[in-house]
Amino acid sequence: MYPGAESAAWFDLLSAEPDGAEDLPVRVHDECFTSEVLGSLKCDCKDQLGFAMDHIKRRGRGVVIYLRQEGRGIGLANKIAAYALQEAGHDTVDANRQLGFGDDLRCYDVAADMLRALGIESVDLLTNNPLKVNGLRQEGFDVVDRTPIVAGVNTVN
Repeated sequence: MYPGAESAAWFDLLSAEPDGAEDLPVRVHDECFTSEVLGSLKCDCKDQLGFAMDHIKRRGRGVVIYLRQEGRGIGLANKIAAYALQEAGHDTVDANRQLGFGDDLRCYDVAADMLRALGIESVDLLTNNPLKVNGLRQEGFDVVDRTPIVAGVNTVN
């Protein structure tokens, strides 16, 4: 568990007015039913979301964008099939490839549109995934920094 996890609770994340904000801490988070609802330890998604919420709370400003892109965009049923392949020794990317999917099918046009609608000028993206940084930039959004998230490491994931 990461430092401060016990204080990360569902709270008003939009406590600062984002209109015109620059270098705003932002988490573009992808839905993870297995972790966030069922408590699976196979991934650290729930812990990453909690870390981001706590990070934003400590800074008193920031936004979480929650996208419906389960399993790197392959959907819940295919994610469960990928879990079975992971049990056989494949990592997430290899399992997705064996199911006929690309490495990552997520897109970030909606996230960029949401950030623009909030009037946010630029972000410090809270992510471990450089594809998210590239995805937002490809949508013409200014990502000025990336803050890695270290959370949820366990023997299962």
